[in-house]
Amino acid sequence: MSAVTEQRTETSRDVPAGTRGRAFLSLFKALGRGWIRDRSQIFFTILLPLMFMVLLASVFGSGDTAASRIVAVGDVAVLDGADPDEFTVESASDLDAALAMLREGDADAAVVQDGSTVRIYPSATNSTSGAIASGRLSSLVDDVNLEVLSAAAPDVPVLATDVEEADGGALQPIQYLAPGILAWGVAISGVFGAAGTIVDWKRDKLMRRLRLTPASVGTFLGAKISVNLVVAVVQTAVFLAVAAVGFGLRLSAWTWFAVPLVLLGTFAFLAIGVVIGGIAQTSPAAAGLSNLVTMPMAFVSGAFYPLALSPQWVQWLSYASPMRYLNEALQSVVVYGESPAAVLPQIGFLAAFAVLVALVSWKTFKFDEL
Repeated sequence: MSAVTEQRTETSRDVPAGTRGRAFLSLFKALGRGWIRDRSQIFFTILLPLMFMVLLASVFGSGDTAASRIVAVGDVAVLDGADPDEFTVESASDLDAALAMLREGDADAAVVQDGSTVRIYPSATNSTSGAIASGRLSSLVDDVNLEVLSAAAPDVPVLATDVEEADGGALQPIQYLAPGILAWGVAISGVFGAAGTIVDWKRDKLMRRLRLTPASVGTFLGAKISVNLVVAVVQTAVFLAVAAVGFGLRLSAWTWFAVPLVLLGTFAFLAIGVVIGGIAQTSPAAAGLSNLVTMPMAFVSGAFYPLALSPQWVQWLSYASPMRYLNEALQSVVVYGESPAAVLPQIGFLAAFAVLVALVSWKTFKFDEL
């Protein structure tokens, strides 16, 4: 151990707790002001996810979703009582013709009624509108069954649905778009923020300089992580407020639990960013690697469209993505109103992933510029 290192170690031991606390607070304020002044950070963390939400919600519809285009194959009695504001119904001679209409984008779902079974074929061409149509048709069948049970008509069979389940069910588009895009925004904030910052630190040899000051490297890193966590909370609050006020997102009583979920997700994505920052030598390289990770992850995690209507290989690949579990957990507590106990598997995966990737980054990372 060199004399400088020994001196630095002894200095760290002699620093009182109050001094370390003041150093942490000063660093936290300085890093926070630096983040606020960095327009690119604000754009990628806050504005870009909001822009995506506005764009996708505008394309797929907000709370006032257009009527679903349904193709009825043969006699589909359940559609006789369909609300024209929710469904526009066309007829097809056979199932092949109906499926051809789905492939061409001319319909959102095809329906076949075989006795007491209602078979629903949601569109794969436009998976979002297909999921909405599938959910609406399932709700229509449930309404018909309730009427039958209320009328106590033993001669009328209870209907059953045979449908390829789609994430979101009968929800409005904003209710499954918002959690997914928020998860993507948290990923961008964590990965890009950590990777870009670390490359700058290595370039400026900031860690080497810190070893000569009373503020330890741990204090500096703790202040930086704290800034990222505060940003994640603000990002979540702004995003959900805009989604609720501007697009009619219905928040559940468990929405508050989105905060600890986002904090846990931020740790996981920060760990990925640290690994990228340790590999990249320049800021453009860090940005490129971060994009290479976050964009494919968004598409295989159900952030932009229902996973259940994705190809099977995409669904299998999504199990390795932390964004999938953050998306599922946020949707469960924010939209479905499920308690934290219902998302324990997602919490467990995110925690294990964060620890594993953090260990990898700890073993492989070098502070100084290579």
